[in-house]
Amino acid sequence: MSLLVVGSVALDSVQTPFGSYEDAIGGSALFFSYAARLLHPVQLVAVVGDDYPFDALARLAKQDVDISGIERQPGESFRWKGEYSYDLQHRETLETRLGVFADFEPKIPEAFRDARYVFLGNINPELQLSVLDQIHQPNLVACDTMNYWIHGTRDVLLEVMRRTDVLMVNDAEARELSGDWNVYRAARWIVEHGPSMVVIKQGVYGAVLLENGRIFYVPAFPLDDVFDPTGAGDAFAGGFMGHLARTDDLSAENLRRAMVYGAAMGSFAVERFSVERFDEIGPAEVTARVREFAELVRFEIEAEAEAVRSEE
Repeated sequence: MSLLVVGSVALDSVQTPFGSYEDAIGGSALFFSYAARLLHPVQLVAVVGDDYPFDALARLAKQDVDISGIERQPGESFRWKGEYSYDLQHRETLETRLGVFADFEPKIPEAFRDARYVFLGNINPELQLSVLDQIHQPNLVACDTMNYWIHGTRDVLLEVMRRTDVLMVNDAEARELSGDWNVYRAARWIVEHGPSMVVIKQGVYGAVLLENGRIFYVPAFPLDDVFDPTGAGDAFAGGFMGHLARTDDLSAENLRRAMVYGAAMGSFAVERFSVERFDEIGPAEVTARVREFAELVRFEIEAEAEAVRSEE
């Protein structure tokens, strides 16, 4: 089952209490691809300037990512610069330079138009609609968005939501979109406005899936070392969509497994700067971490029920 991602490929400059870097490869579509490729081949559509280190993309092309959908335009690549607080829970955007990304009009190659699983990064909702018009019959479409689009292009975003199956947002975005401070009511509001399911990412508190009236929660993985949260949400999306594309199974149980794969990929992303951690791991490490997730929440409910009855 083919897996398509459309989003940004950028150069990031990040400052954290534990280090900093300049002009490292990043962007929503890139983090998604680095994570998803460990589970399933990826088709990537984006735009970069002629200053982009294309050798980095060439390396990615050798790792089950088809980069033929990346346009290379004259000019500067999209650049983002940010600084994180000591607890890594808050960040400040210091600079954003869109470069060639400002005029990005996604052109889906003919070979990509039969993609069965599609992820739309947090680009302009009008561009997300344009992508959907170019895709033939996807089995599942997921999309991301951000506060800028929620405020500036709300009506178009609502139209995108009506044409997608999964909305993936963080808790602040869910609250702003729904107008409700309660995350669970916000999730239900989102489902009532189009998508059949919603994933709400909550950083160090894990993530929530609402589908068909059911709620599933996956915790964040306990890590000794956390260096850089940049791209963790996009890596989560890569794990989630990569697992679904690999299994081609949208059952409730498999959606829950996809949440765990997403959380596993997000946990890898924060262990190093930029995409460095994904260069160090393979499928075996992913499988091991997913098994560790299972151990985090495993318990014997029947034995517990027996103990309660004996006390009565």
